[in-house]
Amino acid sequence: MSQRIASVQRNTQETQIEMELNLDGRGRCDCTMELGFLKHMLELLVRHARLDLKIKAEGDLKVDDHHLTEDMGITLGLALDQALGEKRGISRYGSVLMPMDEVLVAVALDLGGRFAFCCDYQPQRERVGDLSTEQVSHFFRSLALDARMALHFNFLNPGENEHHRVESMFKGFARSLRMAVQIDEQAKEEIPSTKGVL
Repeated sequence: MSQRIASVQRNTQETQIEMELNLDGRGRCDCTMELGFLKHMLELLVRHARLDLKIKAEGDLKVDDHHLTEDMGITLGLALDQALGEKRGISRYGSVLMPMDEVLVAVALDLGGRFAFCCDYQPQRERVGDLSTEQVSHFFRSLALDARMALHFNFLNPGENEHHRVESMFKGFARSLRMAVQIDEQAKEEIPSTKGVL
């Protein structure tokens, strides 16, 4: 099996991001970024998805956290799409019920090459740490669009703690992604679609 790796750069007047991704990693994250809470969430994502991810990112945080958060989602989506290549042999689908203390969220995704995003996350606070909570859904929408995936979040119990809500989304996404990118040993030479292409 060829290496499933990607290297992506995104340079705009608002952000500068360099990213290296290995889908078949060991859960290692080397992240240089000033947005502390998003960095923490990416470290969780990488650990639970068993990826290796190296990030060097700067953004116009003197304005707000929107551009850096959005562009991190875009860049990660592009890296996932690049690393997956033609997607031969992948399981394609992933889903999990993710408990985070009192919070319970259902997460499901399809790496089928078409974008869809459905999310009922409703923040009760404006910020968690240095991250605006309205950016959480925007991050995942941007990621799903550029990864060409269908991504769903459905809170079965939204709980009481904003940190728990956000963390459950990142961990649930990570576990679902881990499942979806796994190679199906019974069909490792096949494209997982009757179309023959994803």
